[in-house]
Amino acid sequence: MIAAKGYAAQSANAELSLWTFDRRDVGPHDVQIEILYCGVCHSDVAQINNEWFPGLFPMVPGHEIVGRVVAVGEHVKNFKPGDLAGVGTLANSCKKCAHCDDGLEVYCENGVIPTYNGLDKYRDGLPTYGGYSNTIVSDESFTLHIPEKLNLAAIAPLLCAGITTYSPLKHWKVGKGHKLAV
Repeated sequence: MIAAKGYAAQSANAELSLWTFDRRDVGPHDVQIEILYCGVCHSDVAQINNEWFPGLFPMVPGHEIVGRVVAVGEHVKNFKPGDLAGVGTLANSCKKCAHCDDGLEVYCENGVIPTYNGLDKYRDGLPTYGGYSNTIVSDESFTLHIPEKLNLAAIAPLLCAGITTYSPLKHWKVGKGHKLAV
């Protein structure tokens, strides 16, 4: 296990406080990231306050994660230590159903695993903890390359708010001449 520290809500509606916990070891297809920035999203507050469903506590929120790769698993092909990387709202999926095969993991027929406030039923069944911490271990297929020389603090929110806006525009092929409201 990897020793980690972060800010966690120990119970529903609690304030965040410093907490030490263990992350899973880097597996064959995993990327370990030293977290440099993590955006703050209203959904983090909603989950801490049990506004959507009962949460898993202690809860380390954060799903707009940007940092530097510090270790990779033996089968990782697209990342190396020193690369900039990001992790958004998803940590895992079954990777076998029709939706996953089509690159639509968010609709996984067997259930997606959120970056935090979930149990990773495809690995070890342990809780997932988010980016309000110093490090995270992510499956390579749920890790994104971040180009060098960008403002990392500005990039982090794009991993939720940005993709939430961009994804439907791309899906529906919105372009020049279309009218829309965001």
